[in-house]
Amino acid sequence: MLSGLLVDLVPFTREWYQEKMHAYWNNESRLWATMGECMPISRASIARIVEERARGRERGYSGVHFMMRTKDGVTIGSIGLNWVDYHSRCGYLGAWIGEEDYWGGGYGTDALLLLVEYAFDWLDLRRLALGTMALNVRAQRNVEKCGFRLEGRERQATLVNGEWVDALTYGMLREEWPGREALVERLGLREKAARRYASQEE
Repeated sequence: MLSGLLVDLVPFTREWYQEKMHAYWNNESRLWATMGECMPISRASIARIVEERARGRERGYSGVHFMMRTKDGVTIGSIGLNWVDYHSRCGYLGAWIGEEDYWGGGYGTDALLLLVEYAFDWLDLRRLALGTMALNVRAQRNVEKCGFRLEGRERQATLVNGEWVDALTYGMLREEWPGREALVERLGLREKAARRYASQEE
């Protein structure tokens, strides 16, 4: 488990595969997490996806994934590294908050800082990358304030609600990472967490 200020990153449970994954793949969060894909999906289809991912791990898939869980035990999404290349020491990051009530509250930032620290300090990676769509301004602000730089734009790369939208690629090199503690202080996450805990106790 990776312990943060607002969230902990924990291993996946049966609850995730049976309940949360189905709920998130059928609400608005999927549109933002998958760059516009939002077709309904059945539990049987999700079970097949989970099975295919398990077979992929058997064939050498090297992803590392966690559930995002708040300090009071609510599972709100997932975050992880996809296709870690240990030869080049690179990883492609993906995150998904499926509970709309937790959007914009600092939870994704806290999770992102935990994962980047894990990637650089524990896995000894040297480069991280992630993608989002131009419509997702919230995600862009989040990754930029955490130190990721815009590296590429694919024009009209994805179809979202009948409109063509650009896809953006962000990256960070290990030497550009100031460290989790420095960013926690710079972004005021400690104070944000303290205020949230205080409001919950009232």
